[in-house]
Amino acid sequence: MSGKHTRLYDILGIAPGADEGSIKKAYLKMARAFHPDKNPEGAEKFKEIQVAYEILSSPEKKEIYDKYGEEGLKEGMGGPGFDHEDLFSFFGFPFASRGGHPGGRGGGPPRKRKGKDVMTAYPVSLEDLYLGKETKFQIDKTIICTHCKGKGSAKPNSVTKCQNCDGSGITVTMRPLGFGMVQQLQERCRQCQGEGEVIKAKDRCKKCNGNKVIDESKVLDVFVEKGMQHGQKLVFKEEGDQQPDIIPGDVILVLQQKEHSVFKREGDDLVIEKKILLVEALCGFQFTITQLDGRVLVVKSREKEIIRPGDIKSVDGEGMPHYKNPMTKGNLLIKFDIEFPADGSITSAAAKSLVQALPKPKDVTVPADAEECFVSSFNVQSGQGRRRGREAYHDESSDDEEGGREGGGVACHQQ
Repeated sequence: MSGKHTRLYDILGIAPGADEGSIKKAYLKMARAFHPDKNPEGAEKFKEIQVAYEILSSPEKKEIYDKYGEEGLKEGMGGPGFDHEDLFSFFGFPFASRGGHPGGRGGGPPRKRKGKDVMTAYPVSLEDLYLGKETKFQIDKTIICTHCKGKGSAKPNSVTKCQNCDGSGITVTMRPLGFGMVQQLQERCRQCQGEGEVIKAKDRCKKCNGNKVIDESKVLDVFVEKGMQHGQKLVFKEEGDQQPDIIPGDVILVLQQKEHSVFKREGDDLVIEKKILLVEALCGFQFTITQLDGRVLVVKSREKEIIRPGDIKSVDGEGMPHYKNPMTKGNLLIKFDIEFPADGSITSAAAKSLVQALPKPKDVTVPADAEECFVSSFNVQSGQGRRRGREAYHDESSDDEEGGREGGGVACHQQ
């Protein structure tokens, strides 16, 4: 060894050429002292300790470093573009490669982690969304124990640092990857369950049994505003489970509109389907609708207005109120279906009256040798089957003795 490449040894506080046991012992000591969870100001130093250990704990890389220094490692581990930041991220160090804190934030104390949000469906009727609704909703959650104030014990000095993880809540193991490379693995400490603290059984809080939290039921005031939509969310900030040193998550209620027996909603419009008689379609109609707020609307056609099958008519301003602007409303849309009279229900006398009342049909010139035909009911699927059968027949026979005439729903005879 040339003796001039000592920077990595100096970082670990050991003499150049130290053996594997001395390197590991020095690393564990330094890592505990400068771990960011314990010493936020030592994050940058902790990063250097990690890099130094990853190199010196590998016999191959240690030999390269002892002979050629860090320049030799650059050429042997990715060329001129390689640097300590790349090595740091390669080995899966969980903190940001720059700044020493999760999420790439700079110096200063780490920010509190936020707990999980709780999302649940909240059924509402169409009337609730039309009129608005104020109600209550009960949730069950954990809160910080009021007796021990989230410490797990009300007795002073009863909470001690976990010796297994040195209070970090995390244990570190190394897994060989081959070619002299190792990977750092971190997991929650099993002895303290990631708390970093240990409480003796006799000293545990009697109210929470050392769990630091207790169960509580809370009633939330729920305000469903007029015009809210299916799937819209009501957010209750930080009403989720409480845990020490964690910002509670939100409780989120997702509105689920129940199906209505009369109305359907399309945006801010209300839609109904209405079947009327043919006489109403031709001569005018009148019917009532009970609106979502209980008002009875009398819906009429305009004078001389003809309603055709599939027509959609609008009653303006009788739809859903706009969200945040409830004085403005959408429209009530009516989709019409026409119910025609049954066969044989119109007498000859009534038919003559209809002929007189309705627009005259076009005159048809009938040749003397014309054949008279009457229509009959036709089934679409059976008609398709007959066509397929005829196509197969014509494929096999080029001679049609009937002159190509097809049977079907029309019966004809010579006049």
